[in-house]
Amino acid sequence: MLTRTCLASVAVSRKLTSLASLFLLPLPVMAQEAETPDRGAAAELEEVVVTGTSLARTVLDTPLAATSIDEDRLAKLTANSQADILNSVPSIKAEGGGGEVAANVFIKGLPSGGQYQFTPLEYDGIPVFSSFGLNSSAFDVYYRNDLGIERLEFVRGGVSNLFGPGSVAGLINYISKTGSDTPEAQVQLELADEDRARGDFAFSGPLGAGSNMFYAVSGFYRYDEGPVKTGNDTEGFQLRGNLKREFEDGSGSITVYGQYIDDQVQFYLPLPLDGSSRSRIRGNDGKKVYSVQTDQVDGMGFQTPDGPFRSSIGDGVVTEGGSIAVVFDKEFGAGWGVNSKLKYADYDHSFDFFLDGDGVVNVPETQAAFIANRNPNRGLPATATLANSTFTYADTGEVLPADALLFANRFIDRDRPADDLTAELNLTKSLTMGAFEHRLTLGGFYGNAEAEDYNVTTTYLADFRREARLVNLVVRDALGNPTTYSLNGLLNAGNGYVNNRHEVTRYAVYLADQLESDKFIFDIGARFEQIDGDIRRERTATFVTDSTTPGLAPALRDVIWGNDTFIDASVDTNEWALALGALYKLTDQVSLYVNGARGYFFPEMRAVQINTLGQPQSYTAEIIKQAELGVKFAGERFSGTLAALYTDLSDRRAVSFVNDPATGGVIERVNIVSTESYGAEATFAFRVVGDLSFEGNVTWQEHEFTEFDTNPAFIGNELLRQPNLLYNAGLYYDDGRFDAAFFNTHTGSTYTTESNAIKLDSYDVARLDFGYTFEIGQQRGRVGLDIYNLFDDDGITEGSPRQDISQTTGGAYFVGRPVLPRRYTFRLTFNF
Repeated sequence: MLTRTCLASVAVSRKLTSLASLFLLPLPVMAQEAETPDRGAAAELEEVVVTGTSLARTVLDTPLAATSIDEDRLAKLTANSQADILNSVPSIKAEGGGGEVAANVFIKGLPSGGQYQFTPLEYDGIPVFSSFGLNSSAFDVYYRNDLGIERLEFVRGGVSNLFGPGSVAGLINYISKTGSDTPEAQVQLELADEDRARGDFAFSGPLGAGSNMFYAVSGFYRYDEGPVKTGNDTEGFQLRGNLKREFEDGSGSITVYGQYIDDQVQFYLPLPLDGSSRSRIRGNDGKKVYSVQTDQVDGMGFQTPDGPFRSSIGDGVVTEGGSIAVVFDKEFGAGWGVNSKLKYADYDHSFDFFLDGDGVVNVPETQAAFIANRNPNRGLPATATLANSTFTYADTGEVLPADALLFANRFIDRDRPADDLTAELNLTKSLTMGAFEHRLTLGGFYGNAEAEDYNVTTTYLADFRREARLVNLVVRDALGNPTTYSLNGLLNAGNGYVNNRHEVTRYAVYLADQLESDKFIFDIGARFEQIDGDIRRERTATFVTDSTTPGLAPALRDVIWGNDTFIDASVDTNEWALALGALYKLTDQVSLYVNGARGYFFPEMRAVQINTLGQPQSYTAEIIKQAELGVKFAGERFSGTLAALYTDLSDRRAVSFVNDPATGGVIERVNIVSTESYGAEATFAFRVVGDLSFEGNVTWQEHEFTEFDTNPAFIGNELLRQPNLLYNAGLYYDDGRFDAAFFNTHTGSTYTTESNAIKLDSYDVARLDFGYTFEIGQQRGRVGLDIYNLFDDDGITEGSPRQDISQTTGGAYFVGRPVLPRRYTFRLTFNF
C-alpha cells in the first residue's frame, strides 16, 4: 500500500524515471503504415455485441438497446474518470465531480444515490464485484482502464438482464485485448497540468511461432496532484493481462485473466459556493477555493478505548489487491457447447474523504458567528464571546486576522477490505426448428461477496481557503481560566463510529432461447435467484478517554466508539425475472424492435435495519418492470436509433447518508419508495463529407415518485439528481494523418432532493481533442492534445446530500459540487 511518507518523497526526477522505464521495456517490433479510417455512418450498428447474450450479434440485429465504443473513441472520451466515458452512452447520466473514482451513475429515471447500483460494471463479461451495497464504495475503485481495453459494450433490456450476475437496467462491459498471431505493442506518455504524469503500455502476441498460445499484458503508472490540488497526492499503478490457449481443432479456448492494482486517488465532495451565482468563491488568501481538503489533518488523532487512533485521511481512496479469473469456451459438436467463468478477487481498500461541513452550520463563518452558533455538538459555553475567545493558527501560533473566515468540517476514515468469488456456467444448444435457428442457454450463477465497513468520523476547525490551515480555539472564563475547544485543529474527536461486516451469497439459474429467421429475431428467457445475507454490526457507546488533562473541552475527551458487543442477523429471499424481446428486419438497413422485462433488485445489505432485539426488518426484492419500443436504421451516410422507454420500480429501499443532528456525525437513512418513468431516446451518426462526421444522442425522460413512506407529500415529485434532458453531440474528423473532435455533453436541470425545493441549473461540458499521426521508420505514433471542460463550466452536479432536505437557498453560501475544472492533457503514443 502507498503511504503518505512514501508519497512525500516522490521527486520530479523519480516520476520521470518511472515513466521512462515503461518505454525501455523490450518490445516486439512490427511495421505499420498510417491507416486511413473508413468508418461509415453505420459502423456502430454493424459492431458485434457479445455482452449479456449467448449469441453474438450486430447492434442492428439485437432486440434491445446496445452501445459499442471502440478503443479510438474511448481514448478521446477518457479524461478524469469513468463518468467521462459513460456520459456518452444514451440514457446514462454520470457524475464525475468527485474525481477519478466513485462515479455516480443514473439511468432511466431509476432512484439511486449513485455508484453502479442498477448497472453492474464488468470486465470481459465478469463482474468487478458480484453484490452491491455491502458498503457504499463504487465498483470503479477496484479497476482502472488502460491501453489494454479493446472496446466498451453497454446493453440494456431484453434477455441481457438474465445472464450471469444479472442486471436491472443494463450491463457496462469493458472487453480486453487478447493476443493474436501478429505481435502488437503500444506505449503512451500523458502529461497534464497539476503535475500529472502517466505512462501506459500494452503488449500482445503469440507465445512462439506457430503457437496456439497468446498473451496480452497492459498497465500504467501515474502521479497526479490534481485535477483539483489539495496538498494530498494521487499515485499508483495497475497491471492487467491474459493468457489464452486456443484449441487446435478450433472448437474454443481457455483464457486466464489477472489484475493487480496498488493505487491512491483523492475524492472531492461538495464545498461552499456563492449563494447567488453558485460559483466558486475566494478564500482568506484571495484565491478561489476548489476544494476544502487540506494536508494539515494528515495523521490527526486522539485517544480511544482501544488505544491511539491516527487518521489516514491524506491517503484518500486506496485500493491494493487483485483478481484472477478463468474463462472456458468449448463447442462439442452437434450444436452443443459450454462456457464458464470463475473469478476470485481480494482487495485491501479504504475510502477516506472530507465531508461538506461539520453537520452544524456547514458554511464559512466569521469568528463571531462561530462563537454565536453554540450548537450542543460544538459544546461552547453560554459565556463564550469573541472577546474571551482566541483563535490561532495551529502551525504557527499566530492569532487569526479579525476578518479571517472559519470553516468547521469533518472527515471520515473508512477501511473496507473486500473479497469476492463468482462462478458462471452455461450449457448451450444450437438447433434448427422450421424457419428458425435456436440458441438455447441453460445457465447458473454463484456469487459470494464479503466486505467490511469500519468508519471513524472526526471534526476539525480550519480557516477557509484552498489547502486550509488548522485553527486552535481557547475560551477563558470570568476568572481567566482557559478551556481548549480546538486542539491542533481537532474540534470533535470520534463523533461517529461504524464497524459493520456484510456477506452475501447468491444462487441463480436461468433459461433463454434466442431465435433467428430471415426476418424475425426473438429472445425469451427467465431467471430464478436466491440470496442469503449475513450482517454483523458493532454497538457503540461514549467513552471518556482523558479525565486528567486540565482545560480540555468534553468534545476532545468524550469519544463515540465500539463497545465490543455485536448485533448479528441474517436475511434471505428469492425472486424471479422474465424477459421478452422481438426484432423485425424491415429491410437490410431498418430493424424494428420491442422488449419487455419483469425483474428485481435485491436491497443493499447496508440498508437492512435491525431493531434493539437484533431482529432484521422484512427483506423482499424490489420489483422493476420495463418496456422499450424502437427502430434502428443503418445507412451509408446516416444511421440512428429511436426508442420509447418505460420503467416502473416498486418498494425501493433508497439509502442516503445524512447529518446526524444528535452527534454531528453521519448516519444512513432509508426510505421506501416507488417510482415511474417514461421517455424517448435517439442516437445518430451522419457522415457530413469524407472523413468528417456528426454524431450524438439525446435522451428525454419524465420521472416521479409514486410512493414515499416517510413523507407522502413527496409523491408526484421528480427524482433527485436526475434530469429530464440529456444529450451528447460532436463533430469528428480523421483522415488517418490529422484527427480532431469537438463534442459536448449537456445535462439538464435537476433537483437536489426528493422535496424538489432546490433546483440546479443545466450545464455543459465541452471537449476538444486533436492530434497528428506520424511515422518514424517502422514505428507509428500520434501526438495529441485534449482539453477537458473547454469553456470551464462550473455547473453544479449535486447539492449537499448530507444536509438533505434541510438545505436551503437565499443565504450567502450554497453548498454544492461543481464539475471538475478545465484541464489540458498532452499525449504521445507509439505503436510498434
